[in-house]
Amino acid sequence: MKNSSLFKLILFFFLVTTFSGCDLDDDNKVPEDNYIVDFVKHKTYTVEDIKARLNLYVILYPELKVIVDNLKYGVEVYKITYKTKFKDKEIIASGLVSVPQTSGTFPILSYQNGTNTLHSNAPSVNPDDQLFQMLEFVAATGFIVSVPDYLGFGSSANMFHPYYDRKSTVESTTDMLWAVRELANNYLLALPKNDLYIMGYSQGGWATMQLQKYIEENYSSEIKLKASACGAGGYDVRYINDYILAQTEYPMPYYIGYIINSYSNLGEVTNPTTDIFKSPYSERILTLYNGTKSGDEINAQLTTKIADLFTAEYRSGVNTNVKYASVVSTLSKNSISAWKTNVPTMILHGTADTYVPYQGSENIYNDFLAKGVSKSTVTLVPFPGLGHNTAIIPSGVASINWFINLEKGK
Repeated sequence: MKNSSLFKLILFFFLVTTFSGCDLDDDNKVPEDNYIVDFVKHKTYTVEDIKARLNLYVILYPELKVIVDNLKYGVEVYKITYKTKFKDKEIIASGLVSVPQTSGTFPILSYQNGTNTLHSNAPSVNPDDQLFQMLEFVAATGFIVSVPDYLGFGSSANMFHPYYDRKSTVESTTDMLWAVRELANNYLLALPKNDLYIMGYSQGGWATMQLQKYIEENYSSEIKLKASACGAGGYDVRYINDYILAQTEYPMPYYIGYIINSYSNLGEVTNPTTDIFKSPYSERILTLYNGTKSGDEINAQLTTKIADLFTAEYRSGVNTNVKYASVVSTLSKNSISAWKTNVPTMILHGTADTYVPYQGSENIYNDFLAKGVSKSTVTLVPFPGLGHNTAIIPSGVASINWFINLEKGK
């Protein structure tokens, strides 16, 4: 394995000895990195190995055959660290990058990960996880694949994860895209095109739509966003909160606990947890999300009964009582509303999802249409009868197949 510091040193001495006695023009300077800090090769896969592994899954997911039929290259997988900012302070973040093992130019595909509470399950920490491995293999079809860890994981695991925080999510994810460009342009054979495809599921679906809007508003001249696939995201965070409060039982209380933990740590929700949660849960919420407990373990420390989890005052007055103004404003600030996009956008969701309701995807789809976006630009893809977990792979495969066909001009 090779890290960037050693590579730069070798490159520097090569250039010095090669061009000694000559004036070095800009093309011959040692590359200057503004974002990438370090990189380490994790693994190399041959195209034959990738095909054999993916064929094992085709029986369960026949749609994978499109990916298998388009495999062309071996793949190199890297763990990277890069510079970003959080609250105006420099942070070293991390992620996973997979590239075709060949020379040429390729579009970048950025995958925004779903909800995770374990440090050990971050993409760069657990790159051999089945989902991350399948994403790595997509590079074999002709993409440079970027998978950010998010802040609070990987190299930034010493801080809390700003869950469903728009600003830190879009900024750290975009900075990883710049780092991936530097990695490829300065150190690899596979070079990046200006083209970008983005996708994600659950928290990642929300993050993908937030990223799409952020790039369209701020980087349309630097990044050519070709398509966006958003799966089962909680796009309207305030609606999600209202949906949960309207239930008798909610199977994933750790989701809403994660949101309140994040917004409290950000200093944006100013209510003490006792205003929102009943005891003993009010005492636990800010201690459960330390990176050592899975979602199931956190759920076991909470309750699925809404009347037992939340105070009666919060359930009845969150949207009307000025006491909860900071909660409502923060939920609203991190929600995303439709806009007049011209980027092909696919919204995917299982119709039997009881964690993140399908209605939320239907709502934002209709909002896009109301903004004047055509049905040929934004499409809603329901997966009838599938729940939140069972729709993960079908959603991902549909998104990747769509990207492959777009690249082929179909």
